[in-house]
Amino acid sequence: MKFILGAKIEMTQIWKGNDVVAVTKVQVGPCVVTQVKDNNKDGYNAAQIGYGEKKEKNIAKPQKGHLAKLKTQNSKLKTNLRYLKEFRITDDVNLNIGDVIDASAFEQGDIVKVSGTSKGRGFQGVVKRHGFHGQNKSHGTKDQLRMPGSIGATGPAHVFKGVRMPGRMGGDKVSVNNLEIVEIDKENNILYIKGAVPGARNGLIFISGDGELKTVVEEKVVEAVDNKTTDNSQKTIERSEEGEKVDEKPAAAKAVEGKKIEKEGEEKKLSKSA
Repeated sequence: MKFILGAKIEMTQIWKGNDVVAVTKVQVGPCVVTQVKDNNKDGYNAAQIGYGEKKEKNIAKPQKGHLAKLKTQNSKLKTNLRYLKEFRITDDVNLNIGDVIDASAFEQGDIVKVSGTSKGRGFQGVVKRHGFHGQNKSHGTKDQLRMPGSIGATGPAHVFKGVRMPGRMGGDKVSVNNLEIVEIDKENNILYIKGAVPGARNGLIFISGDGELKTVVEEKVVEAVDNKTTDNSQKTIERSEEGEKVDEKPAAAKAVEGKKIEKEGEEKKLSKSA
């Protein structure tokens, strides 16, 4: 299984031979694997990936601590991720924290499932929300043209659950299956998906499909320490003044060395007296 996060850009059309295909332009990735869950430790197999950026001051401390491990894997990775989404995976999928997923994970002709949040329409009536045809426009109808009509009998004395009535419309998670990837722009990480995709422009999109997940391998940056020890208990500072080298050590280290010299002196005295 392969998956990625992206943002819906716009709807457009592209030419395939003599045919025009209506497509949705989606900006995907690059996404970073921030956590890998396994069946033994967490009870299920899943991978959490991050997408987008936001200001550091808007990230809570728990999230900062959760994303700090990315720096240990690769110092080039950004930790100010805007979205975090979890996808279920199988045992055969091998992912590590810090792996990068981009548009190259998909191929032209792949069939994918796309999920997003539908546009919010506010409070709407039954004609727009449920497709009611309204009342007849004949004599005597007056102001009942777009009314729902009866919502139940008087016998039960209450309205049953599930009755289609006016209310808030949109803002729901919508998934569309069996959408085809018509074209891929790997340089700019853009997918052209045939048909309509749920959500407004710049809305977050979840894309998943069957197939092997390919990640981008990035070289890890190894910083040279210039032969300096990082142990706080003993630090050596080399000074090039008049060609002299001065060793500066903490008082605790000096006290330990003094005790060792005193013990060696006492041992030598005992050996001579014997």
